[in-house]
Amino acid sequence: MKLVFLTGKMSFRRGVVRQSKFRHVFAQAWKAEHCLDDVRVSRVTWDGPLSAVNPKFMAVIIEAGGGGAFLVVPIGKSGRIDQSSPTVCGHVAPVLDIQWSPHDDNIIASASEDCTVKVWQIPDGGLTAPMTEAVVTLEGHSKRVGILAWHPTAYNILLTAGCDNVIVVWNVGTGELVYQLADAHPDLIYSVSWNKNGSAVCTVCKDKALRVIDPRRGAVLKVREKVHDGTRPMRAVFLSDGKILTTGFSRMSDRQVALWDTKDLSEPMAIQEMDTSNGVLLPFYDPDTNMVYLCGKGDCTIRYFEVTDESPYVHFLSLYSSKEPQRGAGFLSKRGVDVNKCEIARFYKLHERKVEPISMTVPRKSDLFQGDLYPDTAGLEPALLAEEWIAGRDAPPLLVSLSGGYAAPPSKHRDTVRSKPALASQDSASGAPAAAPAAKEPEDEEPRAATRETCGNMERPKREDDILNELLSEMKALRAVVLAQSQRIELLERQLARIEDGDV
Repeated sequence: MKLVFLTGKMSFRRGVVRQSKFRHVFAQAWKAEHCLDDVRVSRVTWDGPLSAVNPKFMAVIIEAGGGGAFLVVPIGKSGRIDQSSPTVCGHVAPVLDIQWSPHDDNIIASASEDCTVKVWQIPDGGLTAPMTEAVVTLEGHSKRVGILAWHPTAYNILLTAGCDNVIVVWNVGTGELVYQLADAHPDLIYSVSWNKNGSAVCTVCKDKALRVIDPRRGAVLKVREKVHDGTRPMRAVFLSDGKILTTGFSRMSDRQVALWDTKDLSEPMAIQEMDTSNGVLLPFYDPDTNMVYLCGKGDCTIRYFEVTDESPYVHFLSLYSSKEPQRGAGFLSKRGVDVNKCEIARFYKLHERKVEPISMTVPRKSDLFQGDLYPDTAGLEPALLAEEWIAGRDAPPLLVSLSGGYAAPPSKHRDTVRSKPALASQDSASGAPAAAPAAKEPEDEEPRAATRETCGNMERPKREDDILNELLSEMKALRAVVLAQSQRIELLERQLARIEDGDV
């Protein structure tokens, strides 16, 4: 006899067992000696995860007197955190959200009640002294900023949302505001999520509506009124197939999870009622396994589901339960999991004064690499430069294999091929950003040939077709920059017109 969840109702089916390699995912908390102790987790009332994790570092927003700070430690660190440990402490008000760049494990952004967003470059090995000077400070919001979302495939593109009901898209490399959506939301924005290739975002708002937005055009593509009837905060996340999963509350304050097809938002594909609790359900999505983990603030459980094309589409798998409630949680990107132990996900559960790792594994007897559990996943290499995305290009993530464990590409290759304006090469001694290098085309995957080629003992000038290809590439890059600047000028002219008309 099997318990099956069907759009909010439970029914019993005899002899029906759904085949899935993730039916027996096993959650296991790490031993006490592998936890972090004496971490003063922030008491801010913002409904965010309060933590961010990548294969190099773990960051946790902590209590800080007279300002805002977050702790950054190497991922393998454990034991007691001394109160004198250095922190990132450049904000003058509490930090509300932190997010690691998907394309550089040393870059992290932070959003604060001081209305600013700051981008930091963490040195390899972690902090040795308090960090107060950010690489970039982004100022454009008029109220506190609580949401950060890095573009999944374009380098240096960061989206922010604040309590001014405004969404802003930045080119972090230049520090420029490139797009601003001031009229799309009439009330507080609860969450923002990019789709797979970064061509659109989905948002949920205090007006209970789900919106699909093209940020480059500033256009709302789809709207669904009253995704959940309850008045408490909702969350939404884009799935890799274009569907959207939302969490929220019913009119009777029951927590719900729903699945929506963006082609038709008139009715949910599936909706399930979970339980009655005040904690906001934070969804953590793994596109490789198509699993969603729901972590409620103040809960003692983490539920996990598999999303498939078979009804009821959102399949409950199991839950992890413990005695202590969680204040928040960090979710490790797939590049950091232990493939030798068949670990498919890892959480870092925030207690009041402790951080506890929790591994999700699929039990297997074989010691060989389990390719069915680990399809190629998004790597560090960006598919696009910021200017290319701003100019209208879209591209899916560049994938890497996890066979034998993930190894980051040599930094020399990433620094020269993917030029990193402003964040590229930072002088480790002074902490000051280096001058921005010129943009290069993503097709240039190999270093350019020398100006003169050697043939035997003779040297000959570079062929004309090579020179022509270089010129065409440079023209293409310049055209993208010109288009981006034209769009920027158009945006500023619209803002100036609004000021002159007295709208601002």
